[in-house]
Amino acid sequence: MGKTSKSETVPKSMQDKFNEITEETDAFCEKYLNDEYKQTIRYAVAALCRKRPSPLLRGRVNTWASGIVHAIGTANFLFDRSQTPHCQVSDIYTYFGIASSTSTNKSKEVRDLLKIRPLSADWMLPSKIEKNSLVWIIQVNGLFVDARDMPVVIQRIAYEKGLIPYVPDEANDP
Repeated sequence: MGKTSKSETVPKSMQDKFNEITEETDAFCEKYLNDEYKQTIRYAVAALCRKRPSPLLRGRVNTWASGIVHAIGTANFLFDRSQTPHCQVSDIYTYFGIASSTSTNKSKEVRDLLKIRPLSADWMLPSKIEKNSLVWIIQVNGLFVDARDMPVVIQRIAYEKGLIPYVPDEANDP
């Protein structure tokens, strides 16, 4: 994730809205997903709270909660039965009590606001990043290489430039 994305810090004026939405999304995650989804969704809610003006100031809490869950789920292939966990799209809009079109439209708005794309390291579950080869492909001297196979000095440069989510050779160091 980008350095600013991995934070639950929100302006004081948005703290109540953050709490309202995450109360809904946390409950959904406890029923259908896991703690990893819950945390990533909380980061997304916080990122939306930090936008100026925050889009969360307009619209209903359950609509935003549904859209955010759907957006993060889309980026992580939540609706693919081969994934664990997974759920059906209908579980989301039914749980939050909104129409499917409303949930889908709000999800698109969230994805556009946060630049969420499938396989995007910024919004991918941490457990999926290591397995996603596309996250690690960088260009060095005109050649495309897997950053995990490069010397740590190259990894650090790639990380500092925002090309990779972390320095792989330093990830397990104490």
